[in-house]
Amino acid sequence: MAIDTSSPQVRETAAPRLSTRDRLVLFVLCAAQFMVALDFSVLNVALPVLGADLGMSQSALQWAVTAFALPSGGFLLLFGRMGDLYGRRRLFLTGLALFGAASLLATFAWDPASFLAGRALQGVGAAAIVPTGMSLLTTTFPEGPARDRALGISGTLLSLGFTVGMVAGGVLTDTLGWRSTMGLLGLFAVIVLPLAPTLLPESLPHSLKGMGGAPVPDRPRLDIPGAVTVTAGLLSFIYALSTAADHGFGRPDVIVTLIAGILLLTAFVAVESRTRSPLVSLSMLRRRTVAWGNLGGLVTFSMMSTVVFVLTLYLQEVLHLSAFETGLVFGVQGVLSVVAGSYTPRVIGRLGARRTLVVSLLGQGALVATLLALDENSWSVWLATAAVSLASMCHLGAIISYGLTVTSGVPDEEQGLATGLVTSTQQVGITIGIPLLGVLATTSSDLMTGVHTVLALDAAIVLAAAVLVATGLRAGREPRA
Repeated sequence: MAIDTSSPQVRETAAPRLSTRDRLVLFVLCAAQFMVALDFSVLNVALPVLGADLGMSQSALQWAVTAFALPSGGFLLLFGRMGDLYGRRRLFLTGLALFGAASLLATFAWDPASFLAGRALQGVGAAAIVPTGMSLLTTTFPEGPARDRALGISGTLLSLGFTVGMVAGGVLTDTLGWRSTMGLLGLFAVIVLPLAPTLLPESLPHSLKGMGGAPVPDRPRLDIPGAVTVTAGLLSFIYALSTAADHGFGRPDVIVTLIAGILLLTAFVAVESRTRSPLVSLSMLRRRTVAWGNLGGLVTFSMMSTVVFVLTLYLQEVLHLSAFETGLVFGVQGVLSVVAGSYTPRVIGRLGARRTLVVSLLGQGALVATLLALDENSWSVWLATAAVSLASMCHLGAIISYGLTVTSGVPDEEQGLATGLVTSTQQVGITIGIPLLGVLATTSSDLMTGVHTVLALDAAIVLAAAVLVATGLRAGREPRA
């Protein structure tokens, strides 16, 4: 009689033991993911110094962030699918080399154009690294405790990378200058790149292999119309939301690109329903685990990024903490995220990924709701530190469990697509939270009122999402892929 290794009881008792090679593979993949996560935040506090050094205007500084965000989010689905078709290791190594070279270009940039070119190329490299790296992880470690543990470590480093970037960016800028923030990213690439070729296995679908495993010329074709519409749609959508974060939704370019993004993504769905070899199989999008899992991921990322943004304003503008003291608050958050990463796989072993996702969302929403007790008294810093740190632990639980929920049961030849959807959700989630809610705090006549309004909406959205995800994942029976 076969044993169902996917059951929580078996997963709990089958403690994963990783070989030395498995540990090295995990190190390479997680180091690359950490490097990309670091890039999202390490430059933020350095922007004023960077702008003065390169002669960039205040309005142009937005492009230091947007130039990276656009390609890193826009090309995720395309590169994830290309990895499925043409080899994940090959694309991962290409992205890693490009990211390293682009980091050096940004480090030694001599004018705004060269710096922004470096940032854009970093984004293209990141778009290749993230989905292929994650799909290499999910195909290297089989479903069950080993994958739970691997994704737990990866999710921890992803969350920690954002936090470390905020702290390290300030320290490096003050001591070594803003260029050291870009140099740090290049150093990561230099360390990881020599190890990756010998450790990572290539992954070509069986249909692409001939005698002895050699590739054959009859490869599935890439869905070019689908690739063009989804990439252009994501680029337009991310540009609109990134720009709205700084300038609001009233600008003509924001309105035009937002509408264009919606129309292009709608066209993408129409194209995929008619093509023989779709970039994204609509049957996959109809899987409950994919649809509801990604909803949970979208909410946890977007709402947590909003909390961090609003609390940064509150701590510095209301409680008048210094940048260093504010960094310490989020440093505690980072430490507890590491703790959460160590025990989340055990929780998943007991509850399963789907229940862990729901419980994590409920915990995140409830803890954000406690922040409504914040006021202008100095004691509130302790409440803010405790609540955001504990909420981040739940947030990390949601990150790990939603990744497992979406990728579980997906055939190996479609893991790049599934992980591309996961990472696209991450990117879009990080992008939309602040424009949609954070702007309410910055435009309010009273900052304290604005902070309370954003936190109340944030908590309500997360709790509502928890109920929707629980209902959606429980209804019916999951069809086989």
